[in-house]
Amino acid sequence: MAIQEPSSPTSAHVEHIDMKLEVVVVPVSDVDRAKSFYTGLGWRLDADVAGKDGFRVVQVTPPGSPCSVIFGSNVTAAAPGSAQGLHLVVSEIELAHSALGSRGAEMSGVFHDAGGVFHHKGADQRLPGPHPSRSSYGSFASFSDPDGNGWLLQEVTSRLPGRIDAKGAAFTSASDFAAALRRVAAAHGEHEKRDGRKHDDNWPEWYADYLVKEQAGQTLPI
Repeated sequence: MAIQEPSSPTSAHVEHIDMKLEVVVVPVSDVDRAKSFYTGLGWRLDADVAGKDGFRVVQVTPPGSPCSVIFGSNVTAAAPGSAQGLHLVVSEIELAHSALGSRGAEMSGVFHDAGGVFHHKGADQRLPGPHPSRSSYGSFASFSDPDGNGWLLQEVTSRLPGRIDAKGAAFTSASDFAAALRRVAAAHGEHEKRDGRKHDDNWPEWYADYLVKEQAGQTLPI
């Protein structure tokens, strides 16, 4: 009798398995207070389910995010407030800062890091204002929930190479798409100036090329 050994996937197969981050668990001490805070920010309420022995799970999702946030009672052994460095990517840092502040989040000022790359722990090396060259990934703002779980807004307008599929562009919300259109419109205006202010009949193709290359982190058209 022949015994068939279980096949093991090759490294090439493993490399092509999609692994999408689905949920982040945030530890809180007061479930109703946390629910009120996060839904007050405009995050979608997906579920609020209670079970035996005080178990309760609440799921919310930030606008445009494919990943949700879960909190509740008896869902994690982590200490309330111990989740730090949670990032929310936005396309316009000042607009997002103002929107969250108006919804009850106690926002830091917009800042960038003294080293120019990512940011240091806590409030170390923070300099006021957005990144001087408005470099993508370089401008931040922070806030905390009522338990002290720490969130950061990070402005991303152009992805580094390899971060998304270079064959297309994807936008998770109408506001992100609108912000991208404003950027490409400004860039196309400069393109027409360099061309003697001639009307560009091929502007749809130029716009499309710009948007795809911007998201793929490729060299932008001029």
